[in-house]
Amino acid sequence: MTQTLESRLVAMLEVVYPSLDCEFLADQLLAAMGLQPDVEALSPEQQRWSESDVALITYADTVQCPDEKPLETLKRFLDGYLKDVVTAVHILPFFPYSSDDGFAVMDYQAVNESHGCWGDVEAIAGDYKLMADLVINHMSVRSRWFENFRKRVGPGKDYFVEGNPKDDLSQVVRPRTSPLLNPVQTDDGVRYVWCTFSEDQADLNFANPEVLIEFAGIIRNYLERGVIIFRLDAVAFLWKEPGTPCIHLQQTHELIKILRLLIEHHTTDAVVITETNVPNRENLTYFGNANEAHAIYNFSLPPLLINTLVTGNCRHLKTWLMSMPPAQLGTTYLNFIASHDGIGLRPTDGLLEEEEKQRLINTLESFGGRVSYRRTADGRNQPYELNIALWDALKGTAEGGADHRQLQRFLCAHTVMLALEGIPAFYIHSVLATGNDYERVEHTGRLRSINRGQCQLDELEAILADPLSHESKVYRELRRLIDIRRAQPAFHPNATQFTLHLGLKLFGFWRQSQYREQSIFCIHNISADVQQVSLSEINLIGTDHWTDLLSGQPIDDLSGAITLKPYECVWLSNC
Repeated sequence: MTQTLESRLVAMLEVVYPSLDCEFLADQLLAAMGLQPDVEALSPEQQRWSESDVALITYADTVQCPDEKPLETLKRFLDGYLKDVVTAVHILPFFPYSSDDGFAVMDYQAVNESHGCWGDVEAIAGDYKLMADLVINHMSVRSRWFENFRKRVGPGKDYFVEGNPKDDLSQVVRPRTSPLLNPVQTDDGVRYVWCTFSEDQADLNFANPEVLIEFAGIIRNYLERGVIIFRLDAVAFLWKEPGTPCIHLQQTHELIKILRLLIEHHTTDAVVITETNVPNRENLTYFGNANEAHAIYNFSLPPLLINTLVTGNCRHLKTWLMSMPPAQLGTTYLNFIASHDGIGLRPTDGLLEEEEKQRLINTLESFGGRVSYRRTADGRNQPYELNIALWDALKGTAEGGADHRQLQRFLCAHTVMLALEGIPAFYIHSVLATGNDYERVEHTGRLRSINRGQCQLDELEAILADPLSHESKVYRELRRLIDIRRAQPAFHPNATQFTLHLGLKLFGFWRQSQYREQSIFCIHNISADVQQVSLSEINLIGTDHWTDLLSGQPIDDLSGAITLKPYECVWLSNC
């Protein structure tokens, strides 16, 4: 029996709000989104991506130019350097904010005046698939809603989660070491506000359906401004119930389904991506039954790939890859190895032993990295993430320290990422191969600032124009790799993938296109030693003509071997 949009929405709402009139609530949500209730509910099978899709992650003001708003400068940089390279641009929070480089939002409906205006955002959306953050778990305590919370008036009076210091909150999973509850003086006395991330970021109360309705209106505005991809920030923590871990609760999963349903019925090719920096098994649950996130961040990839390259051993990376299920129809992975945040350590739970994690921490600290911590249930501070620029994270090995193969190691990491099942996403500081920014850490007092530097466009252009600079070498080679990737059907985000068994120094996998017209064997020497690959081991079909896409060299003798220099890679294709 065909379901209408309204009937499907009501069924989801009844799970979250069983005591409310969910038909009335559904009507309010549909009105906020400008949707008709009696339309037929969409099938989840629409294809939203291809092998040509590549994303860039950047702050609005990473690239700057005097006397020009940063969003205008960003558009000029994109058009001048990445126009034919990336298809999607994730602009990290560009709203007015009070802290956390944009993630303590003061006004969801406005653009930070120091960055530009909605017209600048729409100009980028006109040429690229625009990805924006829905900072949905929390809001700035300097926002109008929170001021109304203090005054005990609406909108805002009941928009934030309150707690009782006497409640048993020992099970609550914490991503930080700061206090969970913060006392706030209001017009009717002290109230304790739930703050998962910092005392400046008060958690929003989705047990109050008015908050959900507010966000429906915010989402509609973003869609009408050209946002096509929604990153649900810190969404795993959305629903709170004392006496539980307050992470991954069923209400959270249902709310994601609701948001996806509303978003894709407003704009059929829109995409919802969940940002859940948690252990791998927990992360995978956000696919649901292909009815939650269209894509999930592949959070285990950055620490495992970096660990592989600094140890010269791919055992854990290979084991993880073999365990990863193919994404269901209509879903995919978002692959990245660097972002505005640090390199998460929780996604290695169950994948790396504690002593291996500590060795990785020690290695990256020797390369200038820093460590951020979280508070565990028993009150201990545990390493949560490594704060370091990817360029510096790969400057050497665990055994030998810094060496002269930093460039090769860095490019090898991105070659692996580009070939994996999913959509590749590049952080701007990886495209530019920038190093640790200690001055910014000193200036802000925040460890994450080590990888959030800003640069002047004219200085950047001069560096990229210098063929001897490592930044220019990285930029030009990444462009070349991306160009090759985008032309291969076997690199479709949902193309078949199988792990190859080539020992511990060679990391390999096989990709095959949907209609089997193309196979690519992706083999990467992840060690500092020369390695040989016996072609008979990987069973290349003798009647096909094979070529290494990266070098352009044909493979004439299928009974022979390929020699790979340290960190060298091949993509062996039959067409």
